[in-house]
Amino acid sequence: MTVISDPPSKSAKRPNRLFRNIMAKIASIPMVVTALVVFVGCTAWTITYSFTGSRMLPKTKWVGLDQYDRLWDTDRWIISIKNLAIYGACSMILTLFLGFCLAACLDRKIRFESAFRTIFLYPFALSFVVTGLVWQWILNPDFGLQSVVRNWGWESFTFNPLNDPDTVMYGLLIAGLWQGTGLIMCIMLAGLRGIDDDIWKAAKVDGIGTIKTYVVVVIPMMRPVFITSLVLIAAGIIKLYDLVVAQTGGGPGLSSEVPAKYVIEYMFRAQNLGQGFAASTMMLCSVVVILIPWAYLEFGGRKRG
Repeated sequence: MTVISDPPSKSAKRPNRLFRNIMAKIASIPMVVTALVVFVGCTAWTITYSFTGSRMLPKTKWVGLDQYDRLWDTDRWIISIKNLAIYGACSMILTLFLGFCLAACLDRKIRFESAFRTIFLYPFALSFVVTGLVWQWILNPDFGLQSVVRNWGWESFTFNPLNDPDTVMYGLLIAGLWQGTGLIMCIMLAGLRGIDDDIWKAAKVDGIGTIKTYVVVVIPMMRPVFITSLVLIAAGIIKLYDLVVAQTGGGPGLSSEVPAKYVIEYMFRAQNLGQGFAASTMMLCSVVVILIPWAYLEFGGRKRG
């Protein structure tokens, strides 16, 4: 005689939401605590002390918005914001354009693709200090590119961007593009490899050209890839510091000053923590301005979908 047991209830099948994946939650506790204490705690501490008159050491002498008023009345800070805006706009546009173009070329199944991919990505493995020093030598007028071209017979050739206040940011931009374009190329290439081959076949049957297919069909399908790339590029732009110190040191004069260098200078050299905290808080605000639209486009759009 066969005994038929009752089917297990839903409560027996599914554990409580709190105890679901309990081992994974326990393993993530150190990371969560570190994020809360180190990142969130230190961020709150920095913002709080930006409203004080702290000098060499933190002190609770409240001055309200005086540090921010002084910050935006300082020519050095205004110049650093303008320099970062020039560098950021050019870097964002050119990095996306060059990265996508390189990825599109590699996506055509060219020969030695692995070798080219390694060559283009290799600069990203270097630190910004090394990149800055290398390009400082390359752009040096005495023994760099200008000297090489003049030795070839073109005596009137002049290319000295790092010593010209009007072009120094573009000299920094060359080094930044050389290092960062390879990463964006790999991200774009991964996105292109995710495009179904049937789309290319359908476009070819309809008589749509390659460039038009990229513009009308492929690029709109790669919207998440472009958004991720923009966030990575923007994060690198805001924290620009090592490249400037290695290549120009902020000169000539203040023509290559950037906000991150302003923060370091006031916190450690000028021993004015309150002013440095105020500048870093403004940098944090710029990061938030970038993250909020990104989060809305990524998670808000997905939720509506």
